Amino acid sequence: MAVTGRGAGTVSAGVSRREALVGAGAMGGLLLAGRSAQAQGAKSPEKPQEIKVGIATYLSGPASVFGVPGRQAAEMLFDEINAAGGIAGIKVRPIFVDEGPGVDHVVGEYRRLVQSEGVHLVFAAISSADCIACAPLADELKRPTLLWDCGTQRIFEDRRYDFAFRTQANATPEILSALLYLLKVKPDFKSLAVINQDYAWGRDSWDIFRTGMNALKPGVKVAAELFPRFGATDFSTEITRVLALRPDVVLTTSWGGDLDALIRQASDRKLFERATFVMPLAESSLQRVGKALPAGHIVGARGDHWFLHPTPQDPARLKKFSDGYRSRFGSYPIYPCFHMAQAVSAMKAGIEKAVAAKGGGWPTDAEMAAAFKGLEFPSPTSSVRIREDGQGLENQIIGTTLHADAYPFPVLTDMLVFPAESVTTPVGQKSADWLKTLTPDMVAKLPQTVAYKPA
Repeated sequence: MAVTGRGAGTVSAGVSRREALVGAGAMGGLLLAGRSAQAQGAKSPEKPQEIKVGIATYLSGPASVFGVPGRQAAEMLFDEINAAGGIAGIKVRPIFVDEGPGVDHVVGEYRRLVQSEGVHLVFAAISSADCIACAPLADELKRPTLLWDCGTQRIFEDRRYDFAFRTQANATPEILSALLYLLKVKPDFKSLAVINQDYAWGRDSWDIFRTGMNALKPGVKVAAELFPRFGATDFSTEITRVLALRPDVVLTTSWGGDLDALIRQASDRKLFERATFVMPLAESSLQRVGKALPAGHIVGARGDHWFLHPTPQDPARLKKFSDGYRSRFGSYPIYPCFHMAQAVSAMKAGIEKAVAAKGGGWPTDAEMAAAFKGLEFPSPTSSVRIREDGQGLENQIIGTTLHADAYPFPVLTDMLVFPAESVTTPVGQKSADWLKTLTPDMVAKLPQTVAYKPA
């Protein structure tokens, strides 16, 4: 069975099955291509009665701790859009697809959404393996597709697409920002151990961190590289090993239930007292693990996302989003909620841009896709711009955990926001090559951190 998740792909057998499925669907794609070409040949396609949006997210399995909040955010935001009159006067309707069954299932569902449901856009996906499979389908079926949460940097570094766009950052700025923050607040560390999930994301994110670290702080001793299986629930072996080695820093880019279990077990064994943890994806775990995660450890949010953001571009916009989500669902929004908000915001801005360019008429699929190139749109905390290569430019916030009386879980203090351009691989370059060109003066130029201030 293929393992899917935040990584850049599946195991080789899963890739073969996916490729076979894509090939088996080629005839359906050819039939649809004819219909799409005919539609795009028309000068003024008929305005739809509703805008249908297919949304792939995890609704089952351990990754549903991300996927369900993402779905909830979409439902809330679509309701708000419809209550305000829709987009260009047209109501929007989401159609959700579960990523839980795996890549082959998502590929089949993508085709069904386009060919049978007639969706106007697709949001795909949390799993980077799913995004890698869906991006080529976007061009094949000529359906605008927004990659709303997946992290792999490979998609737009390895290939260009006309119908696929990412509305958030990728792994390189997410991991590099955490490294830069570590170098600023704990510059004298000499040794490090890594505990990452054993699949593409865990290994790729470690490669990014290690490559950047070798450029910015050469000579750090890597005490251990530990890769427990994806979906593991027992980390006693890894914790025992790290306790014996006593590194200064422990890096884990793990996420979901795996990270929750690791945090709780590391806390029970007092590992947090003996090393500084760096957890670039841990913002989404804070509410679930509560005070099991001590103060003084480094946490990232996979973007510019934090309901207590110290310097939001529009404080009222952030408050409306956070308060609305908490009121409706009983918890504070986590980063998949913010990523979904960005995809919805981009969808609205892109459609409005395409309709305006058409003088109020409804755009063809190609015209709608073209509207996303260079598009800038608001997020709950700042703004995001989609580059010419399809990659979104999203700021990154990193902070240190703090126990505050107002919350039953750790909050962030000593926060630093990294501008997107400063930590994102330039257009036309590969992350592995670009990271090797970094110089230590990047750290010296970082601004002062911002302390948490109770509301």
